[in-house]
Amino acid sequence: MEHTANHLAALNFYVDAGVDEVIGLQPVDRFAESKIAPAETVRAPALPPTRPPATSQPTSQPISRSSGQAQTEAEASARTLAAGAVDLVALRAVMEGFDLCPLKKTAANTVFGAGNPAAKVMLIGEAPGADEDRQGQPFVGVSGQLLDRMLASIGLDRTSVYITNMLAWRPPGNRKPTLEETTMCLPFIRRHIELVGPKILVFVGGTSATTLLERRDGITRMRGRWFAYPPTSGGEDEASAIAAMPIFHPAYLLRNPGLKRQAWIDLLAIKARLQDMA
Repeated sequence: MEHTANHLAALNFYVDAGVDEVIGLQPVDRFAESKIAPAETVRAPALPPTRPPATSQPTSQPISRSSGQAQTEAEASARTLAAGAVDLVALRAVMEGFDLCPLKKTAANTVFGAGNPAAKVMLIGEAPGADEDRQGQPFVGVSGQLLDRMLASIGLDRTSVYITNMLAWRPPGNRKPTLEETTMCLPFIRRHIELVGPKILVFVGGTSATTLLERRDGITRMRGRWFAYPPTSGGEDEASAIAAMPIFHPAYLLRNPGLKRQAWIDLLAIKARLQDMA
């Protein structure tokens, strides 16, 4: 019984740490590896040195340069592929074939988008979660169910809106995407917005809002306010900009139910904007 309890405690620790997926078909015995390592360490000094010890220092430099170069190539490739997509079908195809983003290697599916591509309202979240990754659809977990209820409260549903995320692949353990991962995927989401051509953009959560609006304010300060997308400095471009509003992410509301009143006010503002466009 004690042996079983230890295993359960270890599994609970993994879940709390965000480890909810198994990568690899065979288990790896790290204890066996640790026993082998000291023997290799002892044998190593006995080998005749082929290079001066000083050469070990510069070896890390080419790795850094090649890593940075690969990152630049990935961003350039994403921009080229996104610009060449003439419709949503083509965009989905190039994203499913884009293998330069590290997130795709650990994700089960490319989560593209769902809903009505001809809708006036487009919602953009941050990245897929575990449920979304398994089903290949955005906002299908518990937070997605709350989002559906939020939309229904102002007379909308998934047939009258279009929903997607900034990133099409789930970060392992639902961690926050890195700046490099977000930058690499920006050309895809920007082209996604261009192809859908909504009248209203709703940024679901602070990450999509701050990234696409190029602002540093937190979601608490940005929510409930109308912005122009893409960000403009006034002039003729502002007339063709899309009205955009950040709202609290449903997952955040589930952790902070006291903020639902503010979320309701934001939803009413979106509803009023839609009525003015009718």
